[in-house]
Amino acid sequence: MSTTTAHLTVSPAPWKSTFEEHISKLPSPEFVFSSLEAAPKDSPVPFVPRLRYCIYRGMWGSLPENKHNHAPKNPPLFDSDMPTFTTDVRMKKVGQIFGSSAGRASDDSQMQGSGGGGPVEAAFWIKDVGTQWRIRGEAFVVGNDIDAKGEEASSGVRTVKSEVGRRMKRTDSGKEEDWSWGRELTGHFGNCSPGMRGSWRNPPPGTPTLGKEPNKDHQLGQKVEDLNDPIARENFRVVIIKPEEVEQTDISDPTTARRWRYTFKAVGGEDGESKGEWKCEELWP
Repeated sequence: MSTTTAHLTVSPAPWKSTFEEHISKLPSPEFVFSSLEAAPKDSPVPFVPRLRYCIYRGMWGSLPENKHNHAPKNPPLFDSDMPTFTTDVRMKKVGQIFGSSAGRASDDSQMQGSGGGGPVEAAFWIKDVGTQWRIRGEAFVVGNDIDAKGEEASSGVRTVKSEVGRRMKRTDSGKEEDWSWGRELTGHFGNCSPGMRGSWRNPPPGTPTLGKEPNKDHQLGQKVEDLNDPIARENFRVVIIKPEEVEQTDISDPTTARRWRYTFKAVGGEDGESKGEWKCEELWP
């Protein structure tokens, strides 16, 4: 990790342990992910919402254990409260994350690497405990260029390392230079099944078939064992959600139902050190 990354002093998120306990009850940790797409030119609004189901892949910096994953592991230096999922750079959600960000990237070439920062929301329904979770914040995309340094690092790489890095919490006194963003990216690739890895060699998602078979490099139903498969890795991305607001709505008992809203705020400490705090407000459901 860059030694220039400034980390906030962040206390553990008060919602995180309950959230992870609830997620563990799901047979498959699916959630609805919402992003914003630029509206058609004749639309009265600038953006329209887009939804899809994704799979939760753990919190950034603390890769879930997987005995089948033989990728090199980072030392356990960091933890965070930032949920992750994997995607294909050719999917529209990546362009939406870039296109709705403060930088408003509009050219496809600007969306091939790391970057983003667009506003997003994730919604989880945990049926066994009658609880809905909604996580709102900004999403950042991690691509193969993430370990670029100095002048070779794009503005997107610098944005990801700055915005995500400052919310990563140190859990060990080891050396930051021993922790690699690229190694964490490869670890996420290795945590996916061979069939899932093969999906990043599919024909371009959402493009017309034109009644033809795909070319030999982009076939459906492939299984990828090589963690450095050039085609799959070219398309593979990890998306990190940096939460600014989290809502937990418990309707398991109608007589005691409640909603809790957790809001994150960065503040300056008395010693001049930047700190991050979560504030909780109890609400009627």
